[in-house]
Amino acid sequence: MATITSADVAKLRRVTLAGMNDCKKALEEADGNFEKAIEIIRKKGQAVANKRADREASEGAVLSKVTSDGKLGVMIVLNSETDFVAKNSDFLGLAHKILETALANNPADLAALKALPMDGGKVGEKVIEFVGKFGEKLEISYFDKVEAAHVQAYIHPGNRLATLVGFTKAGLPVQVYKDVAMQVAAMNPVSIDKGDVPEKIIAQEIEIGKEQARRDGKPEEMLEKIAQGKLGKFFKESTLLNQDFIKDNKQTVGQYLKAADKELSVTAFKRYTLNL
Repeated sequence: MATITSADVAKLRRVTLAGMNDCKKALEEADGNFEKAIEIIRKKGQAVANKRADREASEGAVLSKVTSDGKLGVMIVLNSETDFVAKNSDFLGLAHKILETALANNPADLAALKALPMDGGKVGEKVIEFVGKFGEKLEISYFDKVEAAHVQAYIHPGNRLATLVGFTKAGLPVQVYKDVAMQVAAMNPVSIDKGDVPEKIIAQEIEIGKEQARRDGKPEEMLEKIAQGKLGKFFKESTLLNQDFIKDNKQTVGQYLKAADKELSVTAFKRYTLNL
């Protein structure tokens, strides 16, 4: 029987981030073989993952970040079953490590992110290892990115809501970019401008407007005109550039951007929230 030292246990923990007791047991089972101990921890995680595959993982962390040059931003969601695990420092450390891996490698999609190398394995494998550590289902459920002249990230306190916003121009005061990223977080627009709203949503809003007017007893020949008026209100409330700016509702977001720089506008945005 190999002698297991505290240094061996600490080394395995650094590599796997498993608990100290789990690392000690794995090394004992592997008779001191480091690589075999890693495999034991991974198999334990997979076993727990299989048992909890049908559980709902609706808690977790939503994180976003941009590259040092500000031209690429990524967003990831790492889910857990409970809020208790979502607030754990090791869980958040894993989430941030996945975020950094995505930022450094710019994967094409979620599947590509899970296949990226990280800490001697793949991102997806590392998540499974942590399933064994926490004893509940974990999964990376979302990945997206924005590339633009300048990208701004915002994470709302609590890690349950994050945004990314791409802009047409870099080099302006950071607060301008932050204000719009926070606007997206607070007001949840459906698109950048009127012309970006999907036809399906427009048709739904017109039908809703007609039905409301019909219930109010309006004449049938007036329904279309009334619905179009309600659609205009929808565009103002639900498209980013036409929304009232939350820090000064005397101007729209579009006007705020043009006041900062006449060439400044938004090219894309992403917003993700867990149930609040």
